[in-house]
Amino acid sequence: MRPETPTPSAGTTLWGSDAIARMIQRLEIPYLAVVPGASFRGLHDSLVNDLGNKNPQMLTCIHEESAVSIAHGYAKASGRMMGAVVHSNVGLLHATMAIFNAWCDRVPMLILGATGPWDAAKRRPWIDWIHTASDQGALVRGYTKWDNQPASIPAVYDALLRGAQMATTAPRAPVYVNLDAALQEQKLDALPTLPDPARFAAPESPTPAPELIQRAATLLSGASAPVILAGRTNRTEASWRARVALAEKLGARVITDIKTGAVFPTRHPLHVGPPGSFLSQAANKALQEADVILALDWIDLAGTFKAAFGDQPPTAKVISASCDVLLHRGFSMDYFGLPPVDVNLLAEPDVVVPRLLEACRARQAAPPPAAAPDVPPMRTGDVMSLRALAEVFNATTTGMDVCLTRLPLGWRGAYRDFAHPLDFLGNDGGGGVGAGPGLTVGAALALRGTGRVPIALLGDGDYLMGVTALWTATHYGIPCLIVICNNRSFYNDEAHQERVAITRGRPVENKWIGQRIGDPDMDLALMAVAQGAKGIGPVTQPEQFAVAMKEGLRAVMDGDVCVIDARVLPGYDTDASGERPPARG
Repeated sequence: MRPETPTPSAGTTLWGSDAIARMIQRLEIPYLAVVPGASFRGLHDSLVNDLGNKNPQMLTCIHEESAVSIAHGYAKASGRMMGAVVHSNVGLLHATMAIFNAWCDRVPMLILGATGPWDAAKRRPWIDWIHTASDQGALVRGYTKWDNQPASIPAVYDALLRGAQMATTAPRAPVYVNLDAALQEQKLDALPTLPDPARFAAPESPTPAPELIQRAATLLSGASAPVILAGRTNRTEASWRARVALAEKLGARVITDIKTGAVFPTRHPLHVGPPGSFLSQAANKALQEADVILALDWIDLAGTFKAAFGDQPPTAKVISASCDVLLHRGFSMDYFGLPPVDVNLLAEPDVVVPRLLEACRARQAAPPPAAAPDVPPMRTGDVMSLRALAEVFNATTTGMDVCLTRLPLGWRGAYRDFAHPLDFLGNDGGGGVGAGPGLTVGAALALRGTGRVPIALLGDGDYLMGVTALWTATHYGIPCLIVICNNRSFYNDEAHQERVAITRGRPVENKWIGQRIGDPDMDLALMAVAQGAKGIGPVTQPEQFAVAMKEGLRAVMDGDVCVIDARVLPGYDTDASGERPPARG
């Protein structure tokens, strides 16, 4: 990590922002991703000249969406919370999409904002007025766990402690603390006593009552065809092993979801796949045959049941291990439908699984065999299919510990196997476009020194909307590899326009209008070069892509950031259920 070391400061006067910075330091926030702004100039000065830009270190970003996405990616890869700082109402408005992603993805994050002086008599003409809002937190209140605008330094201490505690208490999510510019810039006669954060730590995750665990264990032990829906879980190897051990003890078939990343080995004989945004044919059949279903914080359990059973409720007994209901609010419908549940374990899956493993009896009967995934053949031409790209990607990364930080919409779960919780980090949470580069930089920051190579496979739209996040990676020496699966279109919406045209009896040939990204053709590799990264491409053939991958991997091993523009066919390989990836909206 390339440090930005300030000249030592000899000043002795204390300022409000010095107290704020020292409280942030006590919370052991490792990094703050920032887009500079006058509303937090006091805090910025204190981070540099009082703390020496260490613990936390600032990471300069070019856009607030990237700042929040970097913090998001860091949390996904490390399980730890970092911070982001956004300037006033305008910076917060920029950041809203990324905050929504982090909210839907249930990751902890401390977001610091700032406002022009709340005391109107202290506002500078014009600029402080348009950058001051009467209720700034309202901009993100529907998709943050908590927000606050403290009015004194002791109140800031309380807000930071409470915010950190709430963000890291399951179900985890971002919090927003808004700092008054005047409060930051007031002189202090003395530093208010800093509290000990250890006394305000997040509580231990609650454990279900023993009788509930026993009820669940009795159902699972007596099942003839149990199924585990493995959803949102942590990324520790201990929890991974516990999930595998429970499945093996029960002989339970396991279904995973590509939205949540790697949670179970996909080559395991009990895994029913391939993982996808929707149920594969094999997974759908396994769910229909199940007599007991264990849902481990599965995203949209009710929607999954509707896909498998239509308008009828599942006949299987349903056990749910999730505390997500504690976060459900009225603004966003990310709480999904209300599923039928017979045993509701209001706890995190990683708390529940070891207890079920201990309480369940081993089942001797082997599960019905799962259908082999249907993988479409490679296609060739002047561009590659995603399948062809995947074949080359897998061949060139054989024997390497790779962390896939992002996958494009058209990717099928059968294209690559996952054998470790860091093999794939999942999607962005909110289904927007533009988070991929920032998520990758944040994950790469968290993975430095682990031996894992962070690689993103991004759609071209995702890359284009977030490309300036690469500058932060190159500036601070955060190596990562980005492969752009470039179909030169917002193709998912082409598919939607095709459906509408067919329904209305209109020309399907017009589906590309307002969707294609070309004429002129953008040089995506040169955009990477403009950020200080290495750019390769465009490459159009599998053989060219293989050469580019080897060059890109060497660059990352040497500590560089590299981007490969890989041209792929517009279009999606449908999975065995016939479903296509979801639209962005």
